Amino acid sequence: QVQLVESGGGLVQDGGSLRLSCAASGRTFSGLALGWFRRGPGKERVFVTAISRSGGSTSYAETVKGRFTISRDNTKNTVYLQMNSLKPEDTAVYYCAADQRRFGTSDVWHEYEYWGQGTQVTVSS
Repeated sequence: QVQLVESGGGLVQDGGSLRLSCAASGRTFSGLALGWFRRGPGKERVFVTAISRSGGSTSYAETVKGRFTISRDNTKNTVYLQMNSLKPEDTAVYYCAADQRRFGTSDVWHEYEYWGQGTQVTVSS
C-alpha cells in the first residue's frame, strides 16, 4: 500500500502561483511513477502532469504546458507541482496519484493504483 498526502492548496489571484506537495509513504518512493490530476467544479477528473520513476521523463496537459512544472525529490519522498500564471479555469481539486507497476509517465487516470485525498486550488479573477 502507498499513502499519498497532498498539501499546498489554497486561494490565489489570477496570475498568481502555488506549489503543491504530495508526500508518499508505504513503498520505496523511487519505485513509483507519479502524476497529478484535477477535477474542476462540475467536471470530470483530467490529467495535469506526470513524472517517471527516475524523474527523467515528464509529460503535461496542453492546458498547463509552460505554466506548471512537476518535480520529485526521492530523498524526501515527495512530488511537487509548481503552478505559475494561474487562471480561474485552473480552479479544481488536485489529486496526486502513484503507480508502482510502470516506469514511465501516463495520462490515464485508471492506470494509477493509489490516490491522495486531494487539495483544493481556487483562482479568483
